[in-house]
Amino acid sequence: MTSSPATGAAPAVRPVLSRVRRVLPFLLATAFPLSACGIPETGVVEAGEPATGVQDPAGAAAADRNPSPAVPVDAVPLYFVRDGSLVSVTRPVQGSAEPVSAVLMVFKGPTVQEREDGLATELPRVRTTPTIRIDGGTVSIELPPDLGALNDTAIDQLACTAAAARLHQDPDLAVAQVTVEQPDGRLAGRSSDNCPDLRAARATVTVPPAPR
Repeated sequence: MTSSPATGAAPAVRPVLSRVRRVLPFLLATAFPLSACGIPETGVVEAGEPATGVQDPAGAAAADRNPSPAVPVDAVPLYFVRDGSLVSVTRPVQGSAEPVSAVLMVFKGPTVQEREDGLATELPRVRTTPTIRIDGGTVSIELPPDLGALNDTAIDQLACTAAAARLHQDPDLAVAQVTVEQPDGRLAGRSSDNCPDLRAARATVTVPPAPR
């Protein structure tokens, strides 16, 4: 007696086809909302805020030209040069006076009025913002490679300005230490104790009255 091989296979095919018919509408229904809403089915979606850092000198200059009256005004001593000696002058600054803003301001040099009063600077103009780190009473300034080497007077200007700003920022500090790293890797250390007129400047810094 012979048997047909097709009679045994038919029952197994029908359940498979039946399951495919039941699953296919579900897959189509779930895929449609993704494409309709514009959500990519594959690939990487980037998210998050852009990185931020210290504002560059050009941006800081633009902010100085367009001050916001809503920002409180503070004051900070800056160090320039007159007849070869360091001289401190008080400058208003919007927001809180701290080493970063003070260093950017002193790199810009004296104002027209200050130059008429005999003040000069040994610091060159910067195209790249120095890297400034603060750790307690220590301020570290890493100069950008395109700046070139600074002479001792320029380093004194920079260090005393940063030290004065740090002491103004934290009145509980008795002394501030500043390290300046030159583009060639040389390190120069200064202490606020060696900055002329710093105690007097620290005691006499006053906040200019707010504009009416």
